[in-house]
Amino acid sequence: MAPLPPNVHVSQHPCLQAKLSQLRSKATDARDAKALVHHIGLIVSCEALARNISPVDGPKDTTPLGFEYTTTAALPQTVCIVPILRSGLAMVDAVQTVLPRPVPVHHLGMYREQSTLAPVEYYNNLPHHIPGPHHVPGPSASSSAASSLAIIVDPVIATGGTCAAAIQTLREWGAKKVLVLCVVGAEDGVRRAAQEWPEGTELWLAGVDVKLTPEGMLEPGLGDIGDRLYLTVGK
Repeated sequence: MAPLPPNVHVSQHPCLQAKLSQLRSKATDARDAKALVHHIGLIVSCEALARNISPVDGPKDTTPLGFEYTTTAALPQTVCIVPILRSGLAMVDAVQTVLPRPVPVHHLGMYREQSTLAPVEYYNNLPHHIPGPHHVPGPSASSSAASSLAIIVDPVIATGGTCAAAIQTLREWGAKKVLVLCVVGAEDGVRRAAQEWPEGTELWLAGVDVKLTPEGMLEPGLGDIGDRLYLTVGK
């Protein structure tokens, strides 16, 4: 595999690799698959946020023994999580757990058109207002309403079309930086997503698969992770 773009980070954590291997197995049931996606999300979130969240001094507080100390806050102050429906929902709690405080969750609904595999947006609940003066051209939104750091969560990147479209949507919304947290991605799809907005986006994954089938499925991949998580195989 040729080197990936510099804004793509594939974890080398041995526990993460073991959990990814367990998640690939067809013997892993829905309950265990959900737990594994959560655990993988925790580790990927820790690695990604360590590079994108900065500690700053907060107000004074007191310990139970009466000792005063300086609290620690985290920057940037405005962060949001953007799950791609529906399987991205399985990673939201992991990111919220790692962050020091609860943050807004804005949902994007996208599906791949079966014949072309092109992304189609069917749901978007980002706060939309009149564009500000420094807004990137796009749908009516305001950079003042946008989070400084927007975190896309989606377990799988296949062709990269959905991820690239989500990145562009958040850029047009006014996000200053986008993190994409993913369990596994196809090499070509990861490259495509990474090139959508390279100066403003980082992709963090547990693993990368080289092959993509004509139907847009990763090999070996995870199967249809949404169907596995929500028991809708054969729907």
